[in-house]
Order: sequence, then structure tokens, then C-alpha cells
Amino acid sequence: MVTNIAAYHFASIDAPAEFAATLHARAEALSLRGSVLVAGEGLNLFLAGEADAIESFLAPLRADPRFAGLRVKYSTSRQIPFARLKVKVKPEIISFRRPGSTPEDARAPVVEPRTLARWLEQGHDDAGRRVVMLDTRNAQEIQYGTFAGALTLPIDKFTDLPAALAPHRDALKDATIVSFCTGGIRCEKAALWMQADGMDNVLQLDDGILGYFEQVGGFGYDGACFVFDERVALRPDLSPLVDEAADAA
Repeated sequence: MVTNIAAYHFASIDAPAEFAATLHARAEALSLRGSVLVAGEGLNLFLAGEADAIESFLAPLRADPRFAGLRVKYSTSRQIPFARLKVKVKPEIISFRRPGSTPEDARAPVVEPRTLARWLEQGHDDAGRRVVMLDTRNAQEIQYGTFAGALTLPIDKFTDLPAALAPHRDALKDATIVSFCTGGIRCEKAALWMQADGMDNVLQLDDGILGYFEQVGGFGYDGACFVFDERVALRPDLSPLVDEAADAA
């Protein structure tokens, strides 16, 4: 069985190209495949391989004070869902190009998955405010699944979100907005930007949809969560929608 991980962490990286080269050499030596993005603001990775190899890759990261808080989401598959290993240096670990969207001093306020599930069940947050789930992903991803009743926006890329959200802002003033995405990067950046842009009623779903699946399952969620690899999407039990070895069995 193959172990798949998804993780991101915002941290100041002074020499991203050098750090990326170190990660590439380590992942290659361990026969891992997937993608690793490094920027001055942090790290974003999706990797797959043998369980021991994955932990050997993660151990030095966790020992690095900059990544001491790294949170990793795990899933399994029969096949490695990546054709090769790609390690790249980027201006951002997810392109947004908006000031105030990187957590330099503190993260945006979060709601834990189990708390969110309780809010969805009772129909409001603990202050009695209605809850609006804001999907920060693109239209292709949303086709595979999203939270029931979520506000979805007709965007092709993350940088389109501010303009697409603009017509809805007045209608959201009386709500608690929970931004969500696959693993947490986009909903964190979106929440920080919205706060910086004057919206003080925004939370982010901690660890994104994959963290919600891991802790809660599929309550309140319709469908699967699209992932950018050969598994296509993950069901609420974190099983792959497509797994060639499983499908051939």
C-alpha cells in the first residue's frame, strides 16, 4: 500500500532555491514522487511512496524549528498517483498576488472540523449567526463535490477569487463565513486577505476538506474532494476515486 501525504507550512525561507535542492535530493533518494513547491513564504507538498520513506523525508523537516508545527494529512492508495517527482521554486506556494494574504505574524482565525460539523448540524455558530461555507477552489474542483449549500464562485484560478466574491460581500455581512479548500492553503490565504480587506467575520476551516474528512468524515459534504493527481478525487473516507491497481483487481 502506498502512503500519500499533503502538507503545507508558512515559514520564512531565506534561500528557497537551496532549500528546494535539498528537498529534491532527499525525496529522490527515498524514491518518492509528487510535487514540492518552495517559496520565501513557505512550503507546499504532495508526495507518495513507501510509509517508511515518507517518514524519513518528514523527520528532518519536523526537526527544523521553522517547520516544527508542520501538520501532515495522510491517505493511502494501491498505486503511486504521480508520474514523477517535481520540485519547484515559486514566488508563492499558491499564487494569489494579494497583500495581506501571508500569515507573517499569526494565522487567520480557524474553526476546527468537529466544531464546524456541530455548527452545520445546528444550523448556526455558537453565537447564533448563520454559517456560510465559502469554497475558494476553482470550478473544475467543485464539480466533484463541496459542502452542501456552499457559496461557490465561477473561478478558473485562485487569483480570480477577489473579483468573483465582490458581488456577494454585502449579503455576507450578517454571517459567519468559513472559507475552505482542499488542504488549507487557499482558504488560509483567502481568509487573511478578506480580513485585511475589511471583512471581520471570516474563519478558515482548519486543515481544509482533507482535514475535515480525516476528523469528521462526510457529514454536511456532498461528493468527493478533487486532488491534483491520478486519484482524481478522495471520498470522505479518504479512499481514492480512481486507483488503477484496485480497479484492475
